[in-house]
Amino acid sequence: MEIVKVITAKILQQPNEKPAVRLKIMISLYNLLETPYCQFYVYMKLLNLAVDGKVTEHIIPSFKKIDNFLKDWKIGIPEQRELFLAVSNILKENKSMSKDAFKFLTSYLATFLGDDSHVLSEAKEEAACAIVEFVRAPDIFQCDLLDLPAVAQLEKDAKYALLYQLLKIFLTQRLDAYIDYHAANSTLLKSYGLVHEECIAKMRLLSLVDLSSDGSGQIPYELIRDTLQINDDEVELWVVRGLTAKLIDCKMDQMNQVVVVSHPTERVFGQHQWQALRTKLVTWRGNIVNVISTIQANKITEDGSQAAQGLVVR
Repeated sequence: MEIVKVITAKILQQPNEKPAVRLKIMISLYNLLETPYCQFYVYMKLLNLAVDGKVTEHIIPSFKKIDNFLKDWKIGIPEQRELFLAVSNILKENKSMSKDAFKFLTSYLATFLGDDSHVLSEAKEEAACAIVEFVRAPDIFQCDLLDLPAVAQLEKDAKYALLYQLLKIFLTQRLDAYIDYHAANSTLLKSYGLVHEECIAKMRLLSLVDLSSDGSGQIPYELIRDTLQINDDEVELWVVRGLTAKLIDCKMDQMNQVVVVSHPTERVFGQHQWQALRTKLVTWRGNIVNVISTIQANKITEDGSQAAQGLVVR
């Protein structure tokens, strides 16, 4: 480990001088190592070098192997937090990878399960950042942030309570709640770089998802119009946008002016949804067992009947 520290320190001294070559040397060093923690140490230095030398494009492909790395390294929670946060920050600089950046930021926040308030407080800023990123992202409509203690602590926080309220609106309420929130907190939204028109567009899609999950199987055009606060001629446009984003599975019945929902979509997939899924799977498993038992019983009866017929022929 001491030798590794000396080598990496030398390589990192001038990260802007031939950074790609330095990165290649670091990767070679990583591949020579057999000690898991030494590998993790060098990989983290690799990330630092890539950022300082502005050559992150060479290291980003390795992020797909993070799960395998974690199995090999067997690092503790503090090291995992350091890794997830570093990866998220690198991906955040690439706009086309905002969804991946959000995934690693969520992984970072998930490592704070079971920690006390003092430890949780370390993640306040990152939790707030995750909320802003979710609200801003035009292609992320579902997340587990509400189930994470690192995020839940913001509900009663003097600085971030309003931001937590915004998250609850985006995950559990409809457009009218956001309109009321914006009327009272427009300055706050601007301070986080959130664009009102973009928030409205996302809330319309989320409200449409909410309408599809009420269990009725049909959504009248009129209800969509009123909920999304749009004109009559815009209803089908927003339904198509929901279909394109794969948020709803439905068909439009223009004759009866209703949207027929094939499969409802959950806006939040937390503990309650997992429990409901478990119940369904147990039911399906029981049904399959009954079908197999019936088939086997009928087969035994049929075989016995054929054998009896054979005896009569003889």
